[in-house]
Amino acid sequence: MEKDTRSELELVNFSSERALLSAISTCLDTEQGFSVATLNLDHIVKLRRNPEFSAAYRAHTHVVADGNPIVWLSHLAGRREVRLAPGSELIAPLVALAAGKRAPIALLGSTEPVLRAAAERLQVDHPGLEVVACLAPAFGFDPTGASADDLLDQIADAGARICFLALGAPKQEILAARGQARHAHIGFVSIGAGLDFIAGHQTRAPVWVRRLAMEWLWRMLTSPRRLARRYLDCALILPGLAAAALAARPRNGSAKP
Repeated sequence: MEKDTRSELELVNFSSERALLSAISTCLDTEQGFSVATLNLDHIVKLRRNPEFSAAYRAHTHVVADGNPIVWLSHLAGRREVRLAPGSELIAPLVALAAGKRAPIALLGSTEPVLRAAAERLQVDHPGLEVVACLAPAFGFDPTGASADDLLDQIADAGARICFLALGAPKQEILAARGQARHAHIGFVSIGAGLDFIAGHQTRAPVWVRRLAMEWLWRMLTSPRRLARRYLDCALILPGLAAAALAARPRNGSAKP
């Protein structure tokens, strides 16, 4: 197999939510599986430190830009078509698509109370939606172990066509790549804390904060202990990413419009 030489920014191969939804619609119509990842700076930090995560990410079929820095850096590299597509904002349109096509979904991750609340909310918001499995892995879950295969098989046996993974990076992306290889007809979408937002167990930044591209600051102020080191690591890689983006201008890849 040829080595994947794409830079982290070049992993973004779908430029917008609209492009992604069109592609996923085709996958559902043709009974093809897929895996969706949403690239942000924290993921890039982890990609550089974790070879297993990097390999799994590069196996994903659909990657969008989750975070304004990824969008800005992509534009700096000459890829002006790249638009913001946060993972938490992809859930509703993907679920609407699934409901419209009578494609059953599964929810995996978080906790049982969150899964139940999220499933109920989604079914209220999207009449006709079928949630066929809600699975909360035990603490310390290994996405590469036998228990991971058991969960993936349960999802397949339940008849799910799309599985939303709320395990956080890198676990959810590693499991998505494993699931895609094991059950090629299922789509896997990594959504981080998306189910917690839907269930009301976590609160996103207000819309006006997001429009100012300041959601990172809002999150930092609400969870300083958890996020301070993460954001420092992200800040440290920005200069190198900007330099690489400028250098990549003549040879950058294209995201699907």
